[in-house]
Amino acid sequence: MAAAQGRLSDGTDGMDDSKEGDGGGAAPPAFQAAVQALKSSRLRPQIEIDPTPAPQRLAPYAYALEAAVVDGDQDLADGRLVLLHDPAGHDAWHGTFRLVTLVRAELEPEMAADPLLPDVCWSWLTGALQARGLTYGEPSGTVTRASSHYFGGLSERPSASQIEIRASWTPREGLGGIPDTAAHLASWCDLLAQVAGLPPAGPGDASIVTLPQRRGPQSR
Repeated sequence: MAAAQGRLSDGTDGMDDSKEGDGGGAAPPAFQAAVQALKSSRLRPQIEIDPTPAPQRLAPYAYALEAAVVDGDQDLADGRLVLLHDPAGHDAWHGTFRLVTLVRAELEPEMAADPLLPDVCWSWLTGALQARGLTYGEPSGTVTRASSHYFGGLSERPSASQIEIRASWTPREGLGGIPDTAAHLASWCDLLAQVAGLPPAGPGDASIVTLPQRRGPQSR
């Protein structure tokens, strides 16, 4: 599966250094429960998801997943979701858990040039959370458009445009100080599917508007 690559913009949202596992040592029960909920979630079949090395400098405990929206042997979009936990709390988070994400997909150049695209993409993230009734705080992030033009020996390649959503938010902690990470993962997968141009998963998602004029699937 294609892994999302790149770095987020600051220390709270970054994915700079990675390590295997989910924090090492004896993780707190709340973190273990939150991770187990991620591992046991059932997702729509077009989304392939796997654990991946987690950043090691952002919090005492971290767990990361990478995902790709696939069509046959082609990727439509991919991303990375990281769960951070600091039992002592974090001033910037206003909580003990934080979710960090990077989502990206290829676009048609005409769509990438739309001046409203960044606002629309950010609304997809917040809308995906709200559609599942999730409460969260301190959202932050960026939406970036990038274009590639090829020259010389690569001149036969068509120009390419890409959208990246980099964001983080604090999930509301429920009973036992444990956030509903399964629901947050499901909303994140809704965002992935929407960016990839997939139709809504069910009647409850009928309000989702998928991305028009997206570039065709990319070979894996």
